[in-house]
This record gives sequence, C-alpha cells and structure tokens, in this order.
Amino acid sequence: MNFGATFWGPMISFALFVWFTMKFVWPPIQKALADRQKQIADGLAAGERGKQELDKAKAEVDEMLRDARQQATEIINQANRRQEEMIEEARTDARSEAERILAAARDEVEQEVQRAREDLRKEVSQLAIQASSQILKREVDAKTHSDLIDQMARQL
Repeated sequence: MNFGATFWGPMISFALFVWFTMKFVWPPIQKALADRQKQIADGLAAGERGKQELDKAKAEVDEMLRDARQQATEIINQANRRQEEMIEEARTDARSEAERILAAARDEVEQEVQRAREDLRKEVSQLAIQASSQILKREVDAKTHSDLIDQMARQL
C-alpha cells in the first residue's frame, strides 16, 4: 500500500468535501440560522412591545374606569339634587294649592255668612212687622214701609 495514495486521497476528498460544504451548504445554513435568529429577536421585540402595549392599555382602562366612576357619581349626585328639587317643588305647589283652597273656602264661608245674615235680617224684619202689627192691632203694609224696614234691617 502506498502511503501517499492512502493519505492524500482521503485528504483531497475531505478538502473537496469541506470546500463544497463551505461553498454550497454552509451559506444557506448560516442564512437560515441568521434568519431564525432575526425572527427570534423580532418575536422577542414584538413580545416586549406587546407587553408595553398591554401595560399601556391597562393604564388606559384604569383611567377610563376611574372617569366612568366619577361620571356615575356625578350623575347620581345630579339625580339626587333633581329629586330634592322636585320634592321641594311639589311641597311648594302643595302649599300654594292648600292656601288657594283655604282662601276659596274662607270666601265661601264668608259668602254663606253674608247670606245667613241677609236671611236673618229678612226674618227679623218679618218678625218685627208681625210684632208691630200685633201691637198696633192692624196690618202694616210692607210695601209702604219698605224704607223703614230696610233701615231697621241694617241696624240689626
């Protein structure tokens, strides 16, 4: 066996294999590794951006909830104030209606008192006429003495 052929044959084959691998196989593998590394880096960066956006969204949601609670509190306070105003308005209306009804009742009572006085005056004048005719033993004419009867009624 020849030392040169057994040694240099595999060495040349290995060198051709290394050259072929370095020229045609290794660049696509390196490119695939670089692409994968870039893809992983992009994924990590996107994950970090997503985390930051999530934190930002959580902060915005908290702020929106705080604003919504504040608005709800304001709306409730406005509703309570409006309720109190409506109650006070109803009380005022009820008082004025009661005063109006009371004034109408007083007017009606006053009118009834005036009617009763008139009726009483007429009855008293009739009784006075009857009493005077009994006393005089003659009939007193109401038409003739109407002025006198009206004057007596006013005095009573």
